[in-house]
Amino acid sequence: MAKEIINRVANSKLEVFDLEDYYPQGKRILFDIKDWLYEGFVLREKDFRALVKEHDWSLYQDAYVALTCTTDAIVPDWAYMLLSIHLEPFAKKIVLGNLETLEVSLYQDIIHDLDISAFKNKPVIIKGCSKKPVPSSAYIMITNKLKPLAKSIMFGEACSSVPLFKNTSSIK
Repeated sequence: MAKEIINRVANSKLEVFDLEDYYPQGKRILFDIKDWLYEGFVLREKDFRALVKEHDWSLYQDAYVALTCTTDAIVPDWAYMLLSIHLEPFAKKIVLGNLETLEVSLYQDIIHDLDISAFKNKPVIIKGCSKKPVPSSAYIMITNKLKPLAKSIMFGEACSSVPLFKNTSSIK
């Protein structure tokens, strides 16, 4: 007589937290200021302001924008500030840095505002292996946010997880 196969993972009280579920949809744009500098290195204020004035900022509608300079040019802070003033009516978010910096900033906002009360006193597994560019620091952020509430925290998949934390005190 064949023994019934029981899915212990499906029957467990384990809560799966997938950062990929919170990935904000939208275009990511790296705005490299080097293209607006003389020979990629020198900011000429008059020329720069003319480019800012003539640029079609609507191209950034509902986009997430990372402002950067990929050359060794010394760019004054006001230049990034001016760009951000013109981007603000269109872009969803503007950061100074690369696309990874942008993703980290997006997840900081998301995790900060996240209601995690549903995970109180529960074993939680933070799912790894995402198809979207979830930054490594987002895993640290959500771990630190869950730690005061969760009964335990693991990382990976339910079938092969790595235990990270077990709350030995009584959680109220």
